[in-house]
Amino acid sequence: MTAAQRNEPGTEPVGQASSPAGAPVPAAHASLYELLDQCLKCNICASYCPVAAATDAFPGPKYAGPQAQRFREPGARRTPDHSVDYCSACRVCNEACPSGVKIAELNARAKAKIVQERGIPLRNWLLGRNEVLGRVGSLAPHLANLGMHNPVSRLLAEKVMGIAREAPIPRWSTRGTFGAWLKRTKGRRLKSDKKVVYFHGCSTMYYEPAVGQAAVAVFEHNGYEVIVPPQNCCGLPMLNNGEFPAAAKLYRSNIAKLLPYAEAGLPIVGTSISCVLTLREEAAELLGIDEEASRTVQRATWDMCEWLRDLHERGELRTDLCELAMLLPYHASCQTRAHRMGKPALDVLALVPGLDVRESDARCCGLAGTYGYKVEKYPIAMKVGQEAFEFIEDLGDEVEFVAADSEICRWQLEHGTHKAARHPAEVLAAAYGLYDLRKRQLVTKPGG
Repeated sequence: MTAAQRNEPGTEPVGQASSPAGAPVPAAHASLYELLDQCLKCNICASYCPVAAATDAFPGPKYAGPQAQRFREPGARRTPDHSVDYCSACRVCNEACPSGVKIAELNARAKAKIVQERGIPLRNWLLGRNEVLGRVGSLAPHLANLGMHNPVSRLLAEKVMGIAREAPIPRWSTRGTFGAWLKRTKGRRLKSDKKVVYFHGCSTMYYEPAVGQAAVAVFEHNGYEVIVPPQNCCGLPMLNNGEFPAAAKLYRSNIAKLLPYAEAGLPIVGTSISCVLTLREEAAELLGIDEEASRTVQRATWDMCEWLRDLHERGELRTDLCELAMLLPYHASCQTRAHRMGKPALDVLALVPGLDVRESDARCCGLAGTYGYKVEKYPIAMKVGQEAFEFIEDLGDEVEFVAADSEICRWQLEHGTHKAARHPAEVLAAAYGLYDLRKRQLVTKPGG
């Protein structure tokens, strides 16, 4: 299967439409608003919504989405709309809706409208700048970790900024950034006619460089030269907090940087499932960007496990895998399900001898980007995540690691279960004999 044969996002018809109040709707937003009349008010989405089950502050996706949307249109009477801020954008409602109403996207646009009218709180502005925070903290990671991970600073952050003191804020890597590792190992990198472009994301660059190292090891083990072009934050934290103009700048910047590789026919492969979703679908749809450059990059972009599964289906994936005799819970993130590509991590991990992978049926880990970092939403995030926590805990003490495609899910699962969380690429690198899961670092194979 080629990239062009996958489900392509952004193919919905876009044209002029009218709001329920009769006023014209911008063409870029028309396709979403045309779905409003398809809502059957059946409450299926409300019964599936993990946030509505955890708090009365969110009335449910039907009410906050298509029902409330009719009051947000030009010419309609406005509603205070406080409840929409409690939508975590997990998209469970989208999956459950029998009519295909994109409720989570409607809610995201509603948040953006509120920000446009009222401005953005300082806390949300700060949480949206993950790349800036990562870069600054990486200059002195030991000091940054001490400053951000002590009871006094966490209490102050909660009282002054509204950032929950218990929330699983990631730690900066004290081994250096992924970019620094790339520079140190530049002379040892594989050169090959087969090439892959790697989109690592902010989490790999500043907090989990081991994920990037494992990914590069897997790429090279399969004979691919790894190209890591300049890139910036995908913009998802800003989208989640309603900062659409700022997110658009980041998205267009990435499109410009990645376009030459996409036009050359190279696959753009990412290890952050949320970054991949943003590049491939979410940003363009929410921001109303429908341009050839954007579509070209979207078609070239892959999740890493999806790309590896495709290699295997074509008979090109190396299967010289060592036995990993362990029980491994796997949590499919909301973004994984939103891709509509199945669960490729399960397909790839099934190739590892001795590996007993158990899939979680939990709807959401609860953290949902920056959602669970906010003091008023942290208890909700933990309550939502309880499904996943209990699933892992019920498997017993035999479990040493859990796996998830999303860095947010990994941080939340570690927080809720005290089990070490790993990306599937790390597990595969370990099965190739290239990586130590416990130390979270590459190893040298005998004779290598």
